[in-house]
Amino acid sequence: MRIARTLSLAALSGLALIGGAGAAAADSESPSPSSSSSPDGGGAPSQAGTSFRTATAVRQGQHATASASTGDYLYWVFPADAGQSATVDATVKLPESVRHGASTWQLDVYDGLRRRQSCRYGSQTRVAPDDAASVTMTCHLRTVRSWAEPWANDPLPGSYYIRLTVLDLPQEDLGLPVQADVVATSSDGGGSHAVGGSLSAPLTAVTAPDASPSATSPSDDAGAPDTPTPAGTAAEPEDGWSSGWWSDRWIWTVGGGVLGALAGVAGYSMARGPGRSYRRPPVA
Repeated sequence: MRIARTLSLAALSGLALIGGAGAAAADSESPSPSSSSSPDGGGAPSQAGTSFRTATAVRQGQHATASASTGDYLYWVFPADAGQSATVDATVKLPESVRHGASTWQLDVYDGLRRRQSCRYGSQTRVAPDDAASVTMTCHLRTVRSWAEPWANDPLPGSYYIRLTVLDLPQEDLGLPVQADVVATSSDGGGSHAVGGSLSAPLTAVTAPDASPSATSPSDDAGAPDTPTPAGTAAEPEDGWSSGWWSDRWIWTVGGGVLGALAGVAGYSMARGPGRSYRRPPVA
């Protein structure tokens, strides 16, 4: 009976730990209900910057739109923390007027050091025929690391810049009005991407004190004083910068240790066999 109780306890503990790990992973990967809009109900940004220094700040899961002319460079900036695998989607609504040929559009993403980050997969460059109503591009970035060697080009926590522009089109189509829509989302990369170091601070741009903001912080409301986010700087994530101190590797490490200890106790009980009472022999 004692062996059966021990094995049952081990099985139940293992199921509870694995179920907790699965729930934690599901919570980290599923977007929060408020991720599609600003926390206080404010409107999404409706403009874009024209350079890194004037990039419009957006939060993950928040759609940003901008009206522009064909040929403009459009910039946005969003925060990405350690362990996140970010995805950027951009859609350009093309003008309804008669166009003179196909156009080639490109979506680029840069980190806080303004290093261009490669896309693991996705259609980063798309060609739109002259009769297309819109064109969509996607860039799935590598998982953000909490620390990297100085010579490496690994994505690190901090600001990430989105740049959207047209690469090639007939000269006659320059200046035609377009409507852009971008959104950045992310999923949890998991403990397999955790490393043993962390940055002392995220890689965010340093903006001059007199720089004029291109967007207000999504957390502002009508009853609070304006606290604009400086142009070219990504807002801090809602739950702060984690710097990679937590991952699901902790759950599996602790769970494996507990299961190993319980298995050792069960193995000892089975090898020892049923308990025997000791009786002192009578004195002759």
